[in-house]
Amino acid sequence: MPLIIDGGRVPPGWGEKKGARILPIDRHESRMNSITLALINNMPDPALEDTELQFFELLDIASGDVPVFLKLFSLTGIPRTDRGERHLNSFYWGIDDLWNSRFDGVIITGTEPRCPDLRNETYWPVLTQVFDWAERNTASTILSCLAAHAGVLHSDGIVRHALSDKQFGVFEFAKSADHQLTSDTAETIRFPHSRWNEVRADELTASGYLVLTQSSEGGVDTFVKKKKRSLFVHFQGHPEYGAQTLQKEYRRDIKRFLRGERESYPSMPKGYFEAAARALLNRFREAVEADRREELIEAFPEAAVVNSLRKTWHSSAVSIYKNWLEYLVSKKADVSAFRPMTAADQQTSRKRSALL
Repeated sequence: MPLIIDGGRVPPGWGEKKGARILPIDRHESRMNSITLALINNMPDPALEDTELQFFELLDIASGDVPVFLKLFSLTGIPRTDRGERHLNSFYWGIDDLWNSRFDGVIITGTEPRCPDLRNETYWPVLTQVFDWAERNTASTILSCLAAHAGVLHSDGIVRHALSDKQFGVFEFAKSADHQLTSDTAETIRFPHSRWNEVRADELTASGYLVLTQSSEGGVDTFVKKKKRSLFVHFQGHPEYGAQTLQKEYRRDIKRFLRGERESYPSMPKGYFEAAARALLNRFREAVEADRREELIEAFPEAAVVNSLRKTWHSSAVSIYKNWLEYLVSKKADVSAFRPMTAADQQTSRKRSALL
């Protein structure tokens, strides 16, 4: 069943790739076997459209035969270029449209932080309003990376801790608790991470969170907590990432180094590049550290390394999102089973009885 984007606002990258169907969400909310989702994409402009496609692809595969109807939003207060604003105006709904809506689930992405304390970000007031809305108006909420840090800070006062270096690469995580979200997944889960900060297991568990996956090298990966009517699912990593996403981030960070926007050369993502690619990239590093100029980024050996990149976390990502969508279907069924009979239901019932 193809992913269905709400109201004709289909970003061209997905429409061209999948021939996406366009239908209004409100015509399908009553269908028991369908799911309605809001994707609140807050990624900065260079990653905005890539992030759309990553989530579209993952949801499309994980949904199987379940129709998924998706509506796109983004927070106000995030700096945008003219191109970014045009994209949002063309394909996204204003955040004010969210407040009187209900969805089965919502996915909230992070963005690039500008302040050490997230409460000082310009978008903080509207982001916390979204969290409060999600607690009341969804069956489950996914918070990705920075959004996960913001969520625990807002609801439980848990602060994130700065890391000595970027947690960057593909890491292996073991299951640390049984949960529907990780059922039928491999015992070891691989997910990409890209972050400068972390929240820690002991502080999470002390505030009632259940840590589902973690490792000594990668730290906490996935954790959950029920908040009002919504199960909040937090990923410190990025199950949705495409095969080349970490490579693009690595190149971007190298370019920042060459521009003088960061002091140190960025660490290579762990568990990601094959040996031959690592050798090429190390030779490139030696060359540019000896002659630090921005234009040398054009010599970055991208073409030579991308063909060897593999999405080794794909099966884990599909499994956990499939379980999440099945959770939403089950919660929708629970609500429907106890839904009071409306006047329309009563009239339909009388008509059926008359035919018997």
